[in-house]
Order: sequence, then C-alpha cells, then structure tokens
Amino acid sequence: QAQLVESGGGLVQAGGSLRLSCAASGRTFSNYAMGWFRQAPGKEREFVAAISWRSAGTIYADSVKGRFTISRDNAKSTVYLQMNSLKPEDTAVYYCASGAWPRDLMRTTPRDYAYWGQGTQVNVSS
Repeated sequence: QAQLVESGGGLVQAGGSLRLSCAASGRTFSNYAMGWFRQAPGKEREFVAAISWRSAGTIYADSVKGRFTISRDNAKSTVYLQMNSLKPEDTAVYYCASGAWPRDLMRTTPRDYAYWGQGTQVNVSS
C-alpha cells in the first residue's frame, strides 16, 4: 500500500511560479506511473499531468500545456509539478496519485490511479 504526501502549495500572484512535490512510500515508486490532478470548489477533479514509470513519456491537460512540467526522481521516490505563468483559474487543491498497474503508461482518468495524497492548496490571485 502506498502513501503519498504533497507539499509546496501556497498563495502566489498571477504570473508567478510554484513547485509542488509529492513524496511516496510503501511500494516500489519507480514501477508506477504518477499523475497530478486538481479540484476547484464546486468542480469535478480534473487531470493536470502524468508521467510514465520510466519518465519516458509525459502528458498534459491542454489548459496547462507549456506552463506546467511534471518530473520524477525515482531515487527520492518523489514526483514534482513545476507550475509557471500561473493564472487565477489554476486555483485548486492539487493531488498527486500513483498508478494502479506496474510499468504502465501515463493515464488521464482518476480510476486508473490506486493511491492518492491528501492534497495541497494552490491559490493564484489576480
């Protein structure tokens, strides 16, 4: 069973940057794809970015493409989300998630992830 702990959220002005981290434990981190999702008040949880188990591939939501970058450090069992050029509409709770199947490619739907962190709040002011 995996445990995921996010950090790095906070309040930032529009145009600013934040770097989220997600530390994983409990299973072999390097064997699983990782993803970031977000949920704004009154909205459904939405996909943000994902990275394959070997970092061979990444995928992004159109809304963040070119501004966000997902990466992973398997030696540290940590996945990152670098967020640049932040906009007020990026305000949400951000969750990291660990893939359901080992050695899988990137997935974009929540049901393809088995474990979730508690979330970290990101607020972008205009």
